[in-house]
Amino acid sequence: MSLAGGVLTAASALPEHTWPGGDTSVLSLLARSDDEPPLTIPRDPAREAARRELSKGMYHENEPSWFQRALDAFWDWVEDLFSSASTVAPGGPLGLVVIILVVLAVLGALWWRLGTPRRQPTSSAALFDDRPRSAAEHRAAADAHAAQAHWNQAVQERMRAIVRSLEERALLDVRPGRTADEAAAEAGRSLPAHTDRLRTAARDFDDVTYGGRASTQQAYQRLAELDRDLESSKPQLASSAPSTAHNARQGAAE
Repeated sequence: MSLAGGVLTAASALPEHTWPGGDTSVLSLLARSDDEPPLTIPRDPAREAARRELSKGMYHENEPSWFQRALDAFWDWVEDLFSSASTVAPGGPLGLVVIILVVLAVLGALWWRLGTPRRQPTSSAALFDDRPRSAAEHRAAADAHAAQAHWNQAVQERMRAIVRSLEERALLDVRPGRTADEAAAEAGRSLPAHTDRLRTAARDFDDVTYGGRASTQQAYQRLAELDRDLESSKPQLASSAPSTAHNARQGAAE
Protein backbone atom coordinates (compact mmCIF):
# COMPACT_ATOMS: atom_id res chain seq x y z
CA MET A 1 0.00 0.00 0.00
CA SER A 2 1.31 3.42 -0.98
CA LEU A 3 1.79 6.26 1.49
CA ALA A 4 -1.02 8.29 -0.02
CA GLY A 5 -3.33 5.36 -0.01
CA GLY A 6 -2.51 4.63 3.63
CA VAL A 7 -3.29 8.17 4.66
CA LEU A 8 -6.61 8.15 2.82
CA THR A 9 -7.55 4.84 4.32
CA ALA A 10 -6.75 6.08 7.83
CA ALA A 11 -8.79 9.22 7.25
CA SER A 12 -11.77 7.25 6.04
CA ALA A 13 -11.64 5.09 9.15
CA LEU A 14 -12.04 8.06 11.54
CA PRO A 15 -15.46 8.50 13.14
CA GLU A 16 -17.45 11.52 12.09
CA HIS A 17 -17.34 13.23 15.46
CA THR A 18 -13.55 13.45 15.38
CA TRP A 19 -13.77 16.39 12.95
CA PRO A 20 -14.35 19.63 14.91
CA GLY A 21 -17.89 20.88 14.56
CA GLY A 22 -19.20 17.64 13.08
CA ASP A 23 -18.50 18.76 9.49
CA THR A 24 -18.00 15.54 7.49
CA SER A 25 -17.88 17.11 4.06
CA VAL A 26 -14.09 16.90 3.86
CA LEU A 27 -14.00 13.39 5.35
CA SER A 28 -16.59 12.21 2.85
CA LEU A 29 -14.37 13.42 0.07
CA LEU A 30 -11.37 11.68 1.61
CA ALA A 31 -13.23 8.42 2.15
CA ARG A 32 -11.93 6.59 -0.88
CA SER A 33 -11.07 2.96 -1.36
CA ASP A 34 -7.54 1.71 -1.75
CA ASP A 35 -8.09 0.94 -5.42
CA GLU A 36 -9.20 4.45 -6.35
CA PRO A 37 -6.68 7.22 -7.08
CA PRO A 38 -6.16 10.04 -4.53
CA LEU A 39 -8.78 12.77 -4.67
CA THR A 40 -7.55 16.29 -5.27
CA ILE A 41 -9.80 19.10 -3.95
CA PRO A 42 -9.81 22.29 -6.06
CA ARG A 43 -8.20 25.33 -4.48
CA ASP A 44 -11.26 27.58 -4.17
CA PRO A 45 -13.59 24.99 -2.56
CA ALA A 46 -10.80 23.99 -0.19
CA ARG A 47 -10.22 27.60 0.80
CA GLU A 48 -13.94 28.16 1.37
CA ALA A 49 -14.24 24.98 3.44
CA ALA A 50 -11.28 26.03 5.58
CA ARG A 51 -12.74 29.52 6.03
CA ARG A 52 -16.09 28.13 7.20
CA GLU A 53 -14.40 25.77 9.58
CA LEU A 54 -12.09 28.39 11.13
CA SER A 55 -14.92 30.90 11.52
CA LYS A 56 -16.60 28.74 14.15
CA GLY A 57 -16.63 30.06 17.71
CA MET A 58 -14.82 27.09 19.19
CA TYR A 59 -11.58 28.28 17.58
CA HIS A 60 -11.85 31.79 19.09
CA GLU A 61 -12.83 31.05 22.69
CA ASN A 62 -9.36 31.80 24.10
CA GLU A 63 -8.60 34.87 22.01
CA PRO A 64 -8.08 38.16 23.94
CA SER A 65 -10.94 40.66 24.05
CA TRP A 66 -10.89 43.93 22.14
CA PHE A 67 -10.05 45.80 25.35
CA GLN A 68 -7.06 43.57 26.01
CA ARG A 69 -5.86 44.02 22.43
CA ALA A 70 -6.20 47.81 22.72
CA LEU A 71 -4.35 47.77 26.04
CA ASP A 72 -1.55 45.68 24.59
CA ALA A 73 -1.27 48.06 21.64
CA PHE A 74 -1.07 51.04 24.03
CA TRP A 75 1.71 49.51 26.11
CA ASP A 76 3.58 48.58 22.93
CA TRP A 77 3.33 52.23 21.87
CA VAL A 78 4.61 53.40 25.27
CA GLU A 79 7.50 50.95 25.09
CA ASP A 80 8.42 52.12 21.59
CA LEU A 81 8.22 55.76 22.70
CA PHE A 82 10.39 55.10 25.75
CA SER A 83 12.91 53.21 23.64
CA SER A 84 13.09 56.01 21.07
CA ALA A 85 13.53 58.66 23.78
CA SER A 86 16.19 56.66 25.61
CA THR A 87 18.31 56.49 22.47
CA VAL A 88 18.63 60.29 22.29
CA ALA A 89 18.80 60.99 26.04
CA PRO A 90 22.29 61.23 27.59
CA GLY A 91 23.01 58.11 29.58
CA GLY A 92 20.43 55.97 27.82
CA PRO A 93 17.38 54.67 29.75
CA LEU A 94 18.86 55.65 33.13
CA GLY A 95 19.46 59.20 31.95
CA LEU A 96 15.89 59.43 30.66
CA VAL A 97 14.53 58.31 34.05
CA VAL A 98 16.67 60.93 35.81
CA ILE A 99 15.41 63.67 33.45
CA ILE A 100 11.77 62.67 34.06
CA LEU A 101 12.29 62.71 37.84
CA VAL A 102 13.95 66.14 37.70
CA VAL A 103 11.08 67.57 35.62
CA LEU A 104 8.49 66.15 38.03
CA ALA A 105 10.40 67.57 41.01
CA VAL A 106 10.50 71.04 39.41
CA LEU A 107 6.78 70.95 38.62
CA GLY A 108 5.99 69.83 42.18
CA ALA A 109 8.10 72.63 43.65
CA LEU A 110 6.38 75.23 41.45
CA TRP A 111 2.94 73.91 42.38
CA TRP A 112 3.81 73.95 46.10
CA ARG A 113 5.28 77.45 45.86
CA LEU A 114 2.69 79.12 43.63
CA GLY A 115 -0.39 76.98 44.24
CA THR A 116 -3.32 76.92 41.86
CA PRO A 117 -3.16 79.86 39.42
CA ARG A 118 -5.55 82.61 40.40
CA ARG A 119 -8.20 83.80 38.04
CA GLN A 120 -7.74 87.49 37.36
CA PRO A 121 -11.28 88.93 37.32
CA THR A 122 -11.71 88.96 41.10
CA SER A 123 -12.63 92.62 41.44
CA SER A 124 -16.13 92.05 40.05
CA ALA A 125 -17.09 89.41 42.64
CA ALA A 126 -19.21 90.55 45.55
CA LEU A 127 -18.28 89.94 49.16
CA PHE A 128 -21.81 89.14 50.37
CA ASP A 129 -24.66 87.16 48.90
CA ASP A 130 -28.19 88.43 48.46
CA ARG A 131 -29.31 87.45 51.97
CA PRO A 132 -28.08 89.98 54.55
CA ARG A 133 -26.88 88.66 57.89
CA SER A 134 -25.45 90.31 60.98
CA ALA A 135 -21.82 90.15 62.06
CA ALA A 136 -22.79 87.82 64.91
CA GLU A 137 -24.44 85.42 62.46
CA HIS A 138 -21.36 85.40 60.24
CA ARG A 139 -19.12 84.75 63.26
CA ALA A 140 -21.32 81.85 64.38
CA ALA A 141 -21.18 80.36 60.88
CA ALA A 142 -17.39 80.79 60.80
CA ASP A 143 -16.98 79.06 64.17
CA ALA A 144 -19.20 76.18 63.02
CA HIS A 145 -17.09 75.67 59.89
CA ALA A 146 -13.88 75.91 61.89
CA ALA A 147 -15.10 73.26 64.31
CA GLN A 148 -15.41 70.88 61.36
CA ALA A 149 -12.04 71.97 59.88
CA HIS A 150 -13.74 73.51 56.84
CA TRP A 151 -11.19 76.28 56.63
CA ASN A 152 -12.25 77.73 53.29
CA GLN A 153 -15.79 78.39 54.47
CA ALA A 154 -14.53 79.53 57.87
CA VAL A 155 -12.24 82.14 56.29
CA GLN A 156 -15.04 83.39 54.04
CA GLU A 157 -17.53 83.79 56.87
CA ARG A 158 -14.98 85.42 59.17
CA MET A 159 -14.09 88.00 56.54
CA ARG A 160 -17.77 88.74 56.05
CA ALA A 161 -18.14 89.11 59.81
CA ILE A 162 -15.32 91.66 59.88
CA VAL A 163 -16.83 93.77 57.11
CA ARG A 164 -20.36 93.52 58.49
CA SER A 165 -19.11 94.57 61.93
CA LEU A 166 -17.46 97.66 60.42
CA GLU A 167 -20.71 98.48 58.67
CA GLU A 168 -22.66 98.08 61.90
CA ARG A 169 -20.22 100.50 63.57
CA ALA A 170 -20.73 102.98 60.71
CA LEU A 171 -17.04 102.77 59.79
CA LEU A 172 -18.12 101.49 56.38
CA ASP A 173 -21.22 102.44 54.50
CA VAL A 174 -23.60 99.61 53.66
CA ARG A 175 -23.00 99.08 49.97
CA PRO A 176 -24.10 95.96 48.07
CA GLY A 177 -21.56 94.51 45.67
CA ARG A 178 -18.52 95.60 47.66
CA THR A 179 -15.46 93.37 47.19
CA ALA A 180 -13.06 92.27 49.91
CA ASP A 181 -10.28 94.44 48.49
CA GLU A 182 -12.52 97.50 48.43
CA ALA A 183 -13.65 96.88 52.00
CA ALA A 184 -10.04 96.52 53.20
CA ALA A 185 -8.97 99.73 51.47
CA GLU A 186 -11.91 101.74 52.83
CA ALA A 187 -11.54 100.36 56.36
CA GLY A 188 -7.83 101.14 56.34
CA ARG A 189 -8.59 104.87 56.14
CA SER A 190 -10.38 104.92 59.47
CA LEU A 191 -8.25 102.17 61.03
CA PRO A 192 -4.75 102.86 59.66
CA ALA A 193 -3.02 100.71 62.28
CA HIS A 194 -4.66 97.61 60.75
CA THR A 195 -4.25 98.45 57.06
CA ASP A 196 -1.76 95.68 56.29
CA ARG A 197 -3.73 93.04 58.18
CA LEU A 198 -6.92 94.06 56.41
CA ARG A 199 -5.22 93.69 53.02
CA THR A 200 -3.89 90.26 54.01
CA ALA A 201 -7.38 89.20 55.11
CA ALA A 202 -8.85 90.35 51.79
CA ARG A 203 -6.18 88.44 49.91
CA ASP A 204 -6.90 85.27 51.90
CA PHE A 205 -10.60 85.66 51.14
CA ASP A 206 -9.95 86.08 47.40
CA ASP A 207 -7.55 83.12 47.30
CA VAL A 208 -10.05 80.64 48.69
CA THR A 209 -13.15 82.13 47.07
CA TYR A 210 -11.99 82.92 43.54
CA GLY A 211 -8.44 81.61 43.28
CA GLY A 212 -9.16 77.96 44.00
CA ARG A 213 -6.63 77.66 46.83
CA ALA A 214 -7.16 75.70 50.02
CA SER A 215 -7.04 77.69 53.22
CA THR A 216 -5.45 76.64 56.50
CA GLN A 217 -6.15 76.84 60.20
CA GLN A 218 -3.45 79.51 60.57
CA ALA A 219 -5.19 81.75 58.01
CA TYR A 220 -8.47 81.46 59.88
CA GLN A 221 -6.81 82.23 63.21
CA ARG A 222 -5.29 85.40 61.71
CA LEU A 223 -8.74 86.57 60.64
CA ALA A 224 -10.26 85.72 64.01
CA GLU A 225 -7.57 87.71 65.82
CA LEU A 226 -8.04 90.62 63.44
CA ASP A 227 -11.78 90.53 64.07
CA ARG A 228 -11.24 90.70 67.85
CA ASP A 229 -8.66 93.49 67.55
CA LEU A 230 -10.92 95.56 65.32
CA GLU A 231 -13.74 95.25 67.82
CA SER A 232 -11.62 97.00 70.47
CA SER A 233 -9.94 99.51 68.13
CA LYS A 234 -10.94 103.15 68.05
CA PRO A 235 -11.27 104.65 64.61
CA GLN A 236 -9.28 107.66 63.52
CA LEU A 237 -11.78 110.26 62.44
CA ALA A 238 -11.05 112.27 59.35
CA SER A 239 -11.34 115.57 61.23
CA SER A 240 -8.84 114.60 63.94
CA ALA A 241 -5.76 115.13 61.82
CA PRO A 242 -6.63 118.70 60.69
CA SER A 243 -7.64 119.73 64.21
CA THR A 244 -4.36 118.42 65.61
CA ALA A 245 -2.40 120.37 63.03
CA HIS A 246 -4.48 123.52 63.75
CA ASN A 247 -3.81 123.20 67.51
CA ALA A 248 -0.11 122.81 66.86
CA ARG A 249 0.02 125.93 64.68
CA GLN A 250 -2.00 127.90 67.26
CA GLY A 251 0.39 126.84 70.06
CA ALA A 252 3.40 127.86 68.02
CA ALA A 253 1.86 131.29 67.33
CA GLU A 254 1.28 131.92 70.99
